[in-house]
Amino acid sequence: MVTQEPVDSPRRWCYGCGEANPEGLQIEFAVEGTTAVGRFQARTLHQGFPGLVHGGITAAALDEAMGWAVFAAGIWAVTARMEVRYRRPLPLDQELTVRGEVTRDRGRRLEVAAAIRSPEGRLLAEANAVFLRVSQERARQLEAFYLGRAEGQPARG
Repeated sequence: MVTQEPVDSPRRWCYGCGEANPEGLQIEFAVEGTTAVGRFQARTLHQGFPGLVHGGITAAALDEAMGWAVFAAGIWAVTARMEVRYRRPLPLDQELTVRGEVTRDRGRRLEVAAAIRSPEGRLLAEANAVFLRVSQERARQLEAFYLGRAEGQPARG
C-alpha cells in the first residue's frame, strides 16, 4: 500500500525538501529504488563566500539526500554521525544534483552515502553517515505526524 502525503504535511516546511519553506533548499527528490535523487539551486541567501554555497548548506543537502534514501528503503531513522568531504566549491544559481543511498543495513545501524554533482557531472561534495533506526513506537508517531497515518496502522522500519 502506498501512503500519500497529506496536503498539510509538516514535511512541506522542511529546510531541505519543503516547498513551503521560502528560505529552504526546496530540493525536489525522486526515488529510484532505494536511491534518492534530488535537484536544487542554491540561492544568494545560501551563500558563504561570494558566489559560493556555504559549507553548512552543502552538508544539509547531503544529509537530506541520505534521509530520503533511508525513507525510500522503508525505514525511519535519524542521523547519528556524518562525515563530509568538500571536493570543489558549490556555485550558486546552478542546478545541482544530490544523490543518496543506503550502502549497508546493519540492523539498528544503517550506513548511508551521498554526493552532490555539478550539471556536467563533476563531484563537488560527498558524505558518509551512520543513521540509527528509531523505535517502532517512534516510527508510528513519525508516520502519523508526516504522513497522516492512523495510529493503528503498521509503521515502516
